[in-house]
Amino acid sequence: MQLPDSLLSSLEEESGFNKKKFLEAHEKPAPVSIRINPVKKISPTDGATSVPWTDLGFYLPERPVFTLDPLFHAGTYYVQEASSMFLEAFFRQIMEEEPLRVLDLCAAPGGKSTLLSSLLSDDSLLVSNEVIRPRSGVLADNLTKWGRIHSFVTNNDPRDFQRLPGFFDIVVVDAPCSGSGLFRKDAAAITEWSEENVALCSQRQQRILADVWPTLREGGVLIYSTCSYSSEENEQVLDWLSSSFACTSIPFAGSYEGIVEVRTEQENYGYRFWPDRVEGEGFFIAAFQKTEDQEDYAFRNTSGGKNKNRRTETAAFTPWVDDLSLYAWVEKNGDYFLINPEHRPEFEAISQNLYLRKAGIRLGKLAGPDLIPDHELALSTVLSSDVPRLEVSREDALRFLKREDFAYETSQKGWHLVSYQGHGLGWVKVLPNRLNNYLPKDWRILMDIREN
Repeated sequence: MQLPDSLLSSLEEESGFNKKKFLEAHEKPAPVSIRINPVKKISPTDGATSVPWTDLGFYLPERPVFTLDPLFHAGTYYVQEASSMFLEAFFRQIMEEEPLRVLDLCAAPGGKSTLLSSLLSDDSLLVSNEVIRPRSGVLADNLTKWGRIHSFVTNNDPRDFQRLPGFFDIVVVDAPCSGSGLFRKDAAAITEWSEENVALCSQRQQRILADVWPTLREGGVLIYSTCSYSSEENEQVLDWLSSSFACTSIPFAGSYEGIVEVRTEQENYGYRFWPDRVEGEGFFIAAFQKTEDQEDYAFRNTSGGKNKNRRTETAAFTPWVDDLSLYAWVEKNGDYFLINPEHRPEFEAISQNLYLRKAGIRLGKLAGPDLIPDHELALSTVLSSDVPRLEVSREDALRFLKREDFAYETSQKGWHLVSYQGHGLGWVKVLPNRLNNYLPKDWRILMDIREN
């Protein structure tokens, strides 16, 4: 792998850089790692080893065909680069008592959002944002697989969050960058790298941080990360941030072999991951606590928490949800969404000020007195255990995911959850002479299932 000479020259003075070992690491394949969903927990495969800085991450001995694993589609794990999982260790350190409001600003495709979701209780609120509309759809799908009710997805420019001043306790900015830390995973990105692009990324990162800063409350914490090696996108951005706003750099309290702690010119703390020092890709992370005064968002009076006197909806939803009394629901354009009742003020604030793409768990639509269940409900953790299930083999699970006919045995008509090893994949409706597959078309597997 031929790396840009200008990149290598720029790294000569960076702490922890060893050119010979760095180049040798880039001749090796990137490690394969996954992170398990703690609410849909599975056992890692034979030969898997733990990622040091997370309880849920594992290195795999080889890369399987994830597309042909039904458990991947059920949201039991997420394929994530190991270095970026260090967010968990830093987040645990700065977490205060819950509930928290957390914003993952540049969240697609969803790796860090699903990680944050795993760390937060249902009382906390996770807002995951992506400015590019098609990517926000991928983000919403991955959070749907994760199945938690506390997740909202927005599709907004960072500056739009200024409409919610002092709203969030923690803001995570995994900023768009030049991507040099991922060259082993995407060799084509080498041809796109340039010093000019690094400079442009640095300017963009500063704009993003300036735009989102007002939405962080006084005393709140901003976590900044990139997958770039360049100091212009890392240390220099930290010094720009501390020079532009009232904040304090937060050191990481622990230590892990191979992770390099750096101090910037202004004595800010940052943490570098080199692929020859850790079993992972290039990564950089830092955290700051906001110390300046911040006017907090003024919530308007809302209609209260739980729904009252909604007999039709209550009767329709009760069979589908474990203990419906614990939740509230909202309706938008005929779709019903189940949310934590304590999140109703946040739901109204976000829906009034931002484009809200996903809120909680989409239950579905009403057809007379009956619910037509949505795919989100099938993958959620709120689904009632009394809902009829069709437990299928791996082969039949893949046929279902390709929207093909598969074998089933049941005399019970109506809606059934197709499940594999106890984990939901989607809905079918059993009719007298056939079975209708309700897997959304854009979730369909296109790969030939005989390839594995």
